[in-house]
Order: sequence, then C-alpha cells, then structure tokens
Amino acid sequence: MIHLDVSIMGQPYRLACKEEEERALREAASFLDKKMTAIRDAGRVKGNDRIAVMAALGMAAEFLSARAPQGPLSDMSVLDMQDKMAAMHKVLDSALTPQENLF
Repeated sequence: MIHLDVSIMGQPYRLACKEEEERALREAASFLDKKMTAIRDAGRVKGNDRIAVMAALGMAAEFLSARAPQGPLSDMSVLDMQDKMAAMHKVLDSALTPQENLF
C-alpha cells in the first residue's frame, strides 16, 4: 500500500491504495474535485456535505444512464469496463509517448 495526498475543493486528503491503482485514484479525485467545484461555483448549493451528495448523485446518474438497457455499456460489468479503459490507456500511452520527444 502507498499513501498519496490529494486535494478536493481545497481540502487535503491522505489516501491509501495499491501502487498500481495510484493513477486511477488520482484521476478519480481530480474528477470529483472538478464536479464539486462546478457545483459550488454555480452557487445554488451551500455546504460541502450537500455539494458532495449532489456530485455523487450526478455521477451515479451518468453511470446508470450509460448502463441502461439501451446505453453503450449495458452488457458490460464494472470489471469489463475497467479492463476496456485500461486497454484504451495503453493505446493512448503508446500513441502519445513518441510525441513527447518532439517537444
């Protein structure tokens, strides 16, 4: 297990995860930070706990609509989605790595 520090809406959090999960956890924290910050900045919801609940509800609705019977992920399990996303990351990394040498 490793420990990493993230910030969500300006609040520091120390999280523990497996080393191979660090990137995904950092991306998840960043995604959550952006969702919560957007809700806070819209000014309609006050209080961090309410902002967190609204962000969670929004993300859950997005996830469930993708998993709906007519949605693009309807026949996939969460593990299948994770595997597919990992494969896409590998393709992107292999495509973008040579570009780094150009700069």
